[in-house]
Amino acid sequence: MQVLEIRGPDIICLVKNSASLVGSVFTMHVSQVHIDLPTLTDVDRQLRAFIKAHNLHETQIFAKIETVEGLRHFDEILQEADGVILSRGNLGIDLAPEKVFLFQKSAIYRCNMVGKPAIITRVVDSMTANLRPTRAEATDVANAVLDGTDGILLGPETLRGLYPIEAIRTVGRICAEAEGVYNLPLHFKRIVKHVGEPMSHAESVASSAVRAAITVKASMIVVFTSSGRAARLIAKYRPLVPVFAVVIPRLKTNSLKWTFTGSSQARQLLGVRGVYPILASPNVATSGGSSEESGLKLALDHGKSVGLLKPNDQVVVFQKIGDSSVVKIVALEDQHYI
Repeated sequence: MQVLEIRGPDIICLVKNSASLVGSVFTMHVSQVHIDLPTLTDVDRQLRAFIKAHNLHETQIFAKIETVEGLRHFDEILQEADGVILSRGNLGIDLAPEKVFLFQKSAIYRCNMVGKPAIITRVVDSMTANLRPTRAEATDVANAVLDGTDGILLGPETLRGLYPIEAIRTVGRICAEAEGVYNLPLHFKRIVKHVGEPMSHAESVASSAVRAAITVKASMIVVFTSSGRAARLIAKYRPLVPVFAVVIPRLKTNSLKWTFTGSSQARQLLGVRGVYPILASPNVATSGGSSEESGLKLALDHGKSVGLLKPNDQVVVFQKIGDSSVVKIVALEDQHYI
């Protein structure tokens, strides 16, 4: 619609094209207009108070970029957010069609370089009413994977679409096919070049773990973590093999009760490309020096059960011992590791 005039509280518009409004949820987007409203609403403040009251300090915040203003401040937003959702629906209105792909590639690249998840939306809109996506949509999904995106977020396809299950399965198959031809070694080199030298201690060890996995042709990487940071750093370098993150619970207290952390950290790792979190039991966390040994056995047993490991395979293990970070290679022999 095009605004013709404003009469008090009323806005007179000209409908530029015909359309059908389907469903019960509608939003209005005003293109190229700065809306002078507070960024934080009362609902946002209530949510922040709720998070604080329930001690949910591990809560992650993903920034949704959907306007040109968001593009202008992308780097500042990325620095503060835990991840980015690229809302291409509204961006497609604000930006000229020929500019959308440039922003998508640039935004995903910048997220990849700092190791933060990038998620894109609006990929198979035609599947709201059709059983199959268009060829352009299928190619779009594959290109998003090849660009380095961490996830695909379906909206109307599953909210009000006629084929929500088929949409999920179709997008999943396209992503799996694209993953098979994704140039992971090239991505590894790009990130190493971007980080530069001298590397920080954490970056150096994480990249070394991935480089070791490439060199010995390991079948998987096992990383021990409590916060999830180590697993995210390794995933940032896009290893060729799955990363099994063994999340070790930690005992903490708020002066009133004792609780174990770990469940939220493990759930959050599900959103990181290539990472498969395993939440260790509290018994592993309290078993002293044998915790890593028990956690490694847990990861290896799971790897065998899903068919990722077989006799004589090698596994790269990343763990912290005291103040030191250690990368070691474990060889499996006759269903046992040595």
